[in-house]
Amino acid sequence: MSRIQVGEDAPEFALPSVSGEQFSLTEALKRGPVVAAFFKISCPVCQFTLPFIERLFKAYGGDRVTFLGISQDDVDATREFCQEYGLTFPALIDPEGYPGYPASNDYGITNVPTYYLISPQCKVEVASVGLSKHALEQISEWLARFLGSTPVPVFLPDEIVPESKSGCGSKN
Repeated sequence: MSRIQVGEDAPEFALPSVSGEQFSLTEALKRGPVVAAFFKISCPVCQFTLPFIERLFKAYGGDRVTFLGISQDDVDATREFCQEYGLTFPALIDPEGYPGYPASNDYGITNVPTYYLISPQCKVEVASVGLSKHALEQISEWLARFLGSTPVPVFLPDEIVPESKSGCGSKN
């Protein structure tokens, strides 16, 4: 379970991307909602879940919606993970050094993947620990409403996806 729940304010974070760019939640929220997904590369549930978040990114990402992966691994490993799983949204590094994983700690991350849909008002609209079909569908529906479009299906009819799947222990 995450310390940050639906309806609460999302803690600010400012983290570097794998390309060295600095990303700030506050700056991203000025453009619109943010989907933030905490993960680590060795977690099989992250490996299974993040491609569905990529699918949402391809449907809704753009000038008005930001998607961010927040990795608990180093730059090179995270870059390789993103290439292997076809992730094209920005991947940020939650650094291990002192005090260690500052964003993960501020969000109270105990398991990954943990992902949030954060409104432009900095409120958590959807929060999920592990794979949750329902949460991913909620994100799709919320973003479609925000953009004034029709929700896109997150899952294809021939895909076998469990309703939920527990994640892996977090590094922090």
